[in-house]
Amino acid sequence: MRITELRSRINDYFSDPDTYSRDIVHAELGGRTVNEALASDMEIGDIWKAIVAHNPEMPARYR
Repeated sequence: MRITELRSRINDYFSDPDTYSRDIVHAELGGRTVNEALASDMEIGDIWKAIVAHNPEMPARYR
């Protein structure tokens, strides 16, 4: 997965994707936000898996 695909998936699901990526801290990302995880060179696929785990109500079509 590329960063552009990750951003596209976040944009498709969240009503305010910029705020979500910047402000929501995920235990699944080691207490980091999506932007912090990207800056730390975490694998993009692992970031997406963490987002899905953090949002279990996410419909299958977004997973």
